[in-house]
Amino acid sequence: MAQSASPGKSPVTRGAVTVLLLVAVGGALWVPIYARSMPKLGDFPFFYWYQLIWVPVVAILCWLCYMLTRTKPPPDARPRDGGPRDGGPRDGGPRDGGGVQT
Repeated sequence: MAQSASPGKSPVTRGAVTVLLLVAVGGALWVPIYARSMPKLGDFPFFYWYQLIWVPVVAILCWLCYMLTRTKPPPDARPRDGGPRDGGPRDGGPRDGGGVQT
C-alpha cells in the first residue's frame, strides 16, 4: 500500500499546502483573469506583466509549500564523529586526493 509523502504532517498543513499550490497553478492557468490588454504597464499589456509577476509569486508559494512539508532527517543520517563521510583522510583514504600509491 502506498504511503503519503508526509505522514507526520497534520491535515491542516496538508490543506494549506494544497491551497497554496492550487492558487499558484490556478492563477496562471485560469485565462479569464488575464485575457485582456488593459491596464497597460508602460508598453506591456496586462497579459504580459501579469504572467511575469506570477513567476516570482509561484516560486515563493512553492518555497512555502516546501518549508511546510519538509521533515528533519533522522538523527542517524548525520556522522557521529562530525567527520566527512566521503572517504577522506579521516576515514583512512588518500591524503593527496590523487589516490596513486608509489
